[in-house]
Amino acid sequence: MSGKINAVLAALLVICALSLVRSQYEARHLFIELERAQSQARQLDIEWAQLQLDQSTLGKHARIEEIARRDLEMTPLTPARTQYLTEGGQ
Repeated sequence: MSGKINAVLAALLVICALSLVRSQYEARHLFIELERAQSQARQLDIEWAQLQLDQSTLGKHARIEEIARRDLEMTPLTPARTQYLTEGGQ
């Protein structure tokens, strides 16, 4: 009778040990996944900050005006070049 109890306890001990090993493996795997996700989140934060900086730089009035003059050959509007329309066509 005590031999059966010892065998059952030994089997339970082996099952518990295997369960512990599996749990540790899963915990390590999840920890590695977490580290990768945190690293990716940091990289995305850096990229987001860079994109915000680029957007603020690209949208500045002076830069737009300079590109309009240089690339599109636009000139500022002066009162001498302004045409006024009156209602009624007279």
